[in-house]
Amino acid sequence: MTLNANLHARLRARARGFTLIEVIVSIVVLGILSAIVAVFIRAPILGYRDTVDRAEITDQADLALRRIARDLRLALPNSVRIASDSAGNTVMEFLQTKTGGRYLSIDDDGVDQTRILNFEDPTDKDFTAIASLGSFAQVAVGDYLVVYNLGPGLDPANAYVVQTSSCTAGSATAANQAGNIAKISKIVTPSASGLADAVDITLAVNPFACQATPMPSPNYRFQVVSGAISFYCTARSDGTWDLWRAWGYGIVNPQALPPSGAQTALIASRLTRCDNLFSYSTAASQRTGLVGIDIALHGRNDNTAAIRLAHQVHVDNTP
Repeated sequence: MTLNANLHARLRARARGFTLIEVIVSIVVLGILSAIVAVFIRAPILGYRDTVDRAEITDQADLALRRIARDLRLALPNSVRIASDSAGNTVMEFLQTKTGGRYLSIDDDGVDQTRILNFEDPTDKDFTAIASLGSFAQVAVGDYLVVYNLGPGLDPANAYVVQTSSCTAGSATAANQAGNIAKISKIVTPSASGLADAVDITLAVNPFACQATPMPSPNYRFQVVSGAISFYCTARSDGTWDLWRAWGYGIVNPQALPPSGAQTALIASRLTRCDNLFSYSTAASQRTGLVGIDIALHGRNDNTAAIRLAHQVHVDNTP
């Protein structure tokens, strides 16, 4: 009987658990240790997060600058124009070239005079161009041919004024129907002229022949443009701005802010401002324009400082 009592006492002693006080002390100690660890780890974690965020927005800004610069290098001479929208944000637009070439002229000896680009007869819409067939393969019906563009405000040498109806040379309305840009309605390659690297082109209308003073290119050059490209901003709910690229819309004058009916793509997010985003100066050289791009982005986190990148792009304005 005594042996069994001792055995039961030992078993009860082994089955004993933690007391409530021991559990509370353990929880308090663990809480203190966790708080100490959090204090020392929080700063490095936040620093790493901010570093990653800053690197992401720097890459985003650099990529946006490169994209805009790449488009600008294909801008039609004297086609860059900048304005401000209703919110005071800067909007930039220009015509993007696909390719170019040389047209046959009345000054060329020994060529078929029916194949020249006619600056006198508006009913003559056919001509032959000397251009690389490889580069001209990307040109399509509906693209525009531009000759000697001098830019906005210098009509009729302003490629933003597109004439859609035929003109009558010497008429009272001829000046209003003159221009330096015409839609391509037909392309034939290779040319029937037998000339190497030649393309036969038919225009929808010939506005060149309605210019009061004919303005052919001194070097008989032309450019082909696919349309206009714009860069503009829209507001976000957090007080920052998104930068967009727009294309695939009609060439209009005056500038649309932003253009309607365009295809769009997001270029950069969380811009801290969009005023003075673009600047344009031709004062340095008559043949070269200088486009300034000043972009500042804010990170996803409130405590991330904004980064700012500035870039300048030279635009060839030789028409």
